[in-house]
Amino acid sequence: MKYTFAALLGATLLASPVAAQDTDLLIGSTSASSSHYGYFVAVGQLINDNAEGLKASVVETGATMDNIRRMERGQVDLGLVTTHNVQHAVAGTNAFEGKPQDLRLLWVYTIAPQNVVVRADAGVNSLADLEGKRFNPGIKGGSTEATTEAVFTTLGLSADYVRGSTTDIVGAVKDNRVVGYVKSGSGQKVDGSTMDIAVSTDISVIGLSPEQIDTLRSEMPDISVVDIPAGAAEGIPAFSTWAFGVGVAAPSSMDDETAYQIVSAIMNDESAQVNALASLKGSDFAQMTLDYGTVPLHPGAVRWFEEQGMDVPAKLIAD
Repeated sequence: MKYTFAALLGATLLASPVAAQDTDLLIGSTSASSSHYGYFVAVGQLINDNAEGLKASVVETGATMDNIRRMERGQVDLGLVTTHNVQHAVAGTNAFEGKPQDLRLLWVYTIAPQNVVVRADAGVNSLADLEGKRFNPGIKGGSTEATTEAVFTTLGLSADYVRGSTTDIVGAVKDNRVVGYVKSGSGQKVDGSTMDIAVSTDISVIGLSPEQIDTLRSEMPDISVVDIPAGAAEGIPAFSTWAFGVGVAAPSSMDDETAYQIVSAIMNDESAQVNALASLKGSDFAQMTLDYGTVPLHPGAVRWFEEQGMDVPAKLIAD
């Protein structure tokens, strides 16, 4: 019996299993000089090791705003976002005025309390006492600066704003040329620049009043209010302040199964993320996501949370 080459080839192809191709994912991160870049390298490895059929690569980017714009253009599949900026993007406000972005949250991995640090001898016992005083709202051009000014406007507060870099402002606080500044904390502790000031200058951290907390919760859905326990620095009592989370978002067009596998890989990890970013030790990523998320979760993420028996707040469920 004779067989044509075409028939033999067809039979061979039918008999041989066709290997399924992995889905390639590009993860938008941040500058390679940032400690958060190492975190995203760990995230990529977790996806590659634990999410069947997915192959992730990490891309160095300009962080939140750059990642949101790259996701819009289809240049990355998921990426680092801060919860306040992604809320602006989804709502079509602030820098995204009139151009809402179709994004969904996957998870939140850390929270950035915005600590109002002042010299203890400045006579500042409340945020209202900053009126007319030279004060830095955050490093020039950064998220802290913009968020502080929005918070102060919402609360009807004012100060004599002084702009500058971290180095400039730390020196100015030490020299008593400004009374204080706002600086993102490191978890439930003040950051290194604040500790630098505290070595030679007694400091206080000014918290929100109950009335101010109520106002921010009702009028600024892009931020959260967090309670910081005593000990953020030596001698600092417990206080409440505004904060934004840092997490990962993806376009709503991401396949539900892909989103589910990614979130599963992240939430089931017990060590890789902490090894990459030590400040995450003891963090509960799932609860943090539910507490500090500001935009709806991707349906694939919702599936994971519901499988764990967790109640997803209505604001995190897409219409």
